[in-house]
Amino acid sequence: MITSRTPFRVSFAGGGTDLRAFYQHEFGAVTGTAIDKYIFITVSKRFDETIRASYSKTEIVDKVSQIQHPIIREAMILTGVTSGVEITSIADLPASTGVGSSSSFTVGLLNALYAYKGEYKSPEALAKEACHIEIDILGEPIGKQDQYLAAYGGLQHIQFNADETVFVNPVICLEETKAKLNENLLLFYTGMTRKASVVLSEQTKNTDAKIGYLREMKKLSLVMMNNLIKGDLDNFGELLHREWMRKKKIASCISNAIINSYYARGIEAGASGGKLLGAGGGGFLLFFCAPENRSKLRNALDLKEVPFALEPQGSKIIYVCQ
Repeated sequence: MITSRTPFRVSFAGGGTDLRAFYQHEFGAVTGTAIDKYIFITVSKRFDETIRASYSKTEIVDKVSQIQHPIIREAMILTGVTSGVEITSIADLPASTGVGSSSSFTVGLLNALYAYKGEYKSPEALAKEACHIEIDILGEPIGKQDQYLAAYGGLQHIQFNADETVFVNPVICLEETKAKLNENLLLFYTGMTRKASVVLSEQTKNTDAKIGYLREMKKLSLVMMNNLIKGDLDNFGELLHREWMRKKKIASCISNAIINSYYARGIEAGASGGKLLGAGGGGFLLFFCAPENRSKLRNALDLKEVPFALEPQGSKIIYVCQ
């Protein structure tokens, strides 16, 4: 039995420039971090040669080609683990909420399947293969930041290049800076979920028309990285706000009246900035808020808060039993 633990992520700026529609013309860049909320995937041997996959529903099939869950099916084919196993998953946060859950699932599943075979795969290999499954094989209109943040973990500035290479650059800053950043970030669940592919399909179509906004978001990711390195968080909330204002202009379904209302209430309550995580349309709202305004912010929103911490590690095997 093998169990992998893979973190979810929070993206601060640059989301959308990790889509092929953007970076095939010029490099994209995202600044974000893994967080201490995870998906756990277990792969264990079955008594017979059938396959049992348990996620939001349970499948028991004779052949890997019969598996309905597309990521499980393709990950098993890719790794060569195609029979006689049971796969189960448990997550700390709901799916389709903007924390990169689908890609964390893919990275964690690949890691567990390879470990089941007795093979080690580097974070680069896991991220690259996860991208291949989700984007190339399954044709999902998504970017690459989620896979790389899940595989590598940590606070990262990631560059996406036209030749499909990806540069993962750890944001080197003082522990005091990370602690202050973490202390001032608050995460709230809107109660709404959405399918990222719907939002991202429109965003992809709009790339050429909205490229000016995307370029500004890329620049914001660079400013954030440099400010973190310098230990300057004075305008971090403002940068998040500027990112969110531009992101909303890229596609019509990124925000809605309910999300806009929650965001406005958060700013009025004293948050200096924030954004909706992920593709948009629902999920988690992130705010940057000084200590003296946090109680007011919580009361104004009346949403479920999810405490979190920055996670320095990426996908890892946490349990092995022969």
